[in-house]
Amino acid sequence: MKNGYPHKQGLYDPAFEKDACGTGFVVDIQGRKSHKIIQQALEALDHLRHRGACGCEENTGDGAGILMQIPHNFLLKATKEAGFGLPSYGEYGVGMAFLPKSAADQKECQKRLEVVVQEEGQKFLGWRTVPTNNSTIGETAKSSEPIVKQFFIGRSSKLQDDQAFERKLYIIRKRAEAAIRYSDWKGGYSFYIGSLSHRTLVYKGMLISNQVPEFFPDLTDPSMESALALVHSRFSTNTFPSWDRAHPYRYIAHNGEINTLRGNVNWMYTRQALCQSDVFGDDLKKILPVVRMDGSDSAIFDNVLEFLVMGGRSLAHAIMMMIPEPWQNHESMTDEKKAFYEYHSTLMEPWDGPASIAFTDGLQVGAVLDRNGLRPSRYYVTKDDLVVMASEVGVLDIPPDRILHKGRLQPGRMFLIDTVQKRIIADEELKHKICTEKPYRMWLEGNLVKLESLAEPPEVPEPDHPTMLLRQQAFGYTWEDMRLLMAPMASDAVEALGSMGDDAPLAVLSDKPRLLYDYFKQLFAQVTNPPIDAIREEIVTGTETTI
Repeated sequence: MKNGYPHKQGLYDPAFEKDACGTGFVVDIQGRKSHKIIQQALEALDHLRHRGACGCEENTGDGAGILMQIPHNFLLKATKEAGFGLPSYGEYGVGMAFLPKSAADQKECQKRLEVVVQEEGQKFLGWRTVPTNNSTIGETAKSSEPIVKQFFIGRSSKLQDDQAFERKLYIIRKRAEAAIRYSDWKGGYSFYIGSLSHRTLVYKGMLISNQVPEFFPDLTDPSMESALALVHSRFSTNTFPSWDRAHPYRYIAHNGEINTLRGNVNWMYTRQALCQSDVFGDDLKKILPVVRMDGSDSAIFDNVLEFLVMGGRSLAHAIMMMIPEPWQNHESMTDEKKAFYEYHSTLMEPWDGPASIAFTDGLQVGAVLDRNGLRPSRYYVTKDDLVVMASEVGVLDIPPDRILHKGRLQPGRMFLIDTVQKRIIADEELKHKICTEKPYRMWLEGNLVKLESLAEPPEVPEPDHPTMLLRQQAFGYTWEDMRLLMAPMASDAVEALGSMGDDAPLAVLSDKPRLLYDYFKQLFAQVTNPPIDAIREEIVTGTETTI
């Protein structure tokens, strides 16, 4: 064995091995809650261990965790032991918090959060210290290990609608995050809320896959039941591992990278000044900024997805906005779907990159691939209505005679299971419903103005040729710019082609005068970026933009 792989033999060559984050979910289509779903999800997570990462210590991982539905029977028992009771299912929310180790800091954190809950008109029910066992984790993970506690919030009688209660819990969490800043704690661990919902609960940490049930004994309790469970094993290619950066987040578990992140974030900050919401009303200002920049690309994606869902869109609708199919050059796509994507492209640019994202709101669970389909995701559906989706096959040992059918996610397609409707909703049916809910084509035709349809521009005065060379030099144009870039554009109306390499120093470090736009460079991840051929892969390449 070399690096954990077999030696080169036959058609096998260890040089072709590739690793990345592991993600997956297990769900009972009929919505039947059981402890077995938790056990199967943890088994799948253990089998994804090779997709996670660890540092120089074999027992310190990059992060792993599990998201499930609220295990009501378990929490009834656990809170009773903690000295308080719970109302009926759906009438309370539960949060999972990471707190500083200092007793004084913990007390201050808890006090500030309880004040926010009261100010938002909800009832604070109590705290429960989550039992943890750190005997198997490494010293690096222990050095930053937080105190893990659950807190419970009773639902006000004024909030009759489930989504209104979920939205209120979202406001409470955002306000608590603003009220309890990292700078307040000298040497302690920052305050972090992994989940706060009346539907879902997240157990995660800076762990290796197999350490999750060992670190959280709660997960082995037979009364902990759920109809769905989302799991993730992390390989932190672009950011350092930490307790809060482990997946799953509140809505997603992500395998891949968001290469357009800087632009996505800048646009989100820009749009905040224009945001209006009927459902949030005056509370909108309490949840800004939408994005927390101390998170990874996955965490930021989750921030925006949560904001869109809380703003009134369905989960699938929000996912389609953020990860659209390639629509501009798709010849067989229906006009209604093209209109949907074109309309939303004026509101939000794609969050692009090689990515597979599993998502859930506690009622629906699904997965989607980026437009290129550059991350693997496969699923099994069994005859007894179990669905297993993961970033590879073999995460659960299912006898072949139990399998109804199996498949793989397709680029841009959505795989969705609804535990309320108790069925798998086909991509075509789902998107047809969403795309026909509003008259998107009519809105586009009535409001979108294309540049070529504008009146002819005024005549441009003839340039002053005797001073042309002087002005070109003054503005930093070079002979290379003129010959390789400007001339092809002027003579053939085409952009010049060139290699990706650039041997010139960064403008900010150069002692030569440079053009203003030289100081602005595109930033993107180059870790697992595959090459894209804009001609042969024209269907996934879009160049349109809106102003």
